[in-house]
Amino acid sequence: MNNLKLEAVLNEKLSPQLIKDYCPNGLQVEGSRDIKKVVTGVTASQALIDHAIEVGADAILVHHGYFWKGEPEAIRGMKGRRIRSLVKNDINLFGYHLPLDIHPELGNNARLAKLLGIEVEGGLEGHPQSVAMYGRLSAPMSSQALSQRISKALQREPLHIAPSGEDKMISTIGWCTGGGQDYIELAASHGLDAFISGEVSERTTYTAREMGIHYFSAGHHATERYGIEALGEWLAKEHGLDVEFVDIDNPV
Repeated sequence: MNNLKLEAVLNEKLSPQLIKDYCPNGLQVEGSRDIKKVVTGVTASQALIDHAIEVGADAILVHHGYFWKGEPEAIRGMKGRRIRSLVKNDINLFGYHLPLDIHPELGNNARLAKLLGIEVEGGLEGHPQSVAMYGRLSAPMSSQALSQRISKALQREPLHIAPSGEDKMISTIGWCTGGGQDYIELAASHGLDAFISGEVSERTTYTAREMGIHYFSAGHHATERYGIEALGEWLAKEHGLDVEFVDIDNPV
């Protein structure tokens, strides 16, 4: 497939034009025009690039790409080494950030809900482009049981911060994969029993305790493995590309 055709296919599926983001979505570094082998991963790290070079990939497709707002503009140091590796080996880099978080079928939020058995009810921000979601479990469960479910699904033990007072059962849940911890106040204001995200901040502890909501920090990387993997599987199935998902370990 032509590299610009692949960008058009991805744009049609993910509709990046509908959401304001912190980075460019689509083809970020142009390489070979003809794409047969695609490597997917959460972040365009040097380790992922090195693997793509090793297997002869024509393109890398990631959730966390390059050229973020506020980052130094000069192509030097770590950024320079990564981009030189791509250019030298004629590898295309495609990145999709928030559009992949919110996609109702392949998105990080949607895939996390499926993994954890949460029925999606809507967006916490009240519109289809909301990057935080809310939903309901099929049956109430204790915080310990939910923590165990998260641990089993994501292969890592989450950090659980319980509200002050009674350890109430959990039926309703809000969530936002990655660095979405600050949506906890919105989740609490909706009267939800729990909120799940990837990262945690010092202030999150007090919000959970004082606003009466369970909080589970399950890891930025761990909560965002599944959208990019699903997107690659969709590309392979619908467009016949050779796609390999590579999970570069990240404890954060």
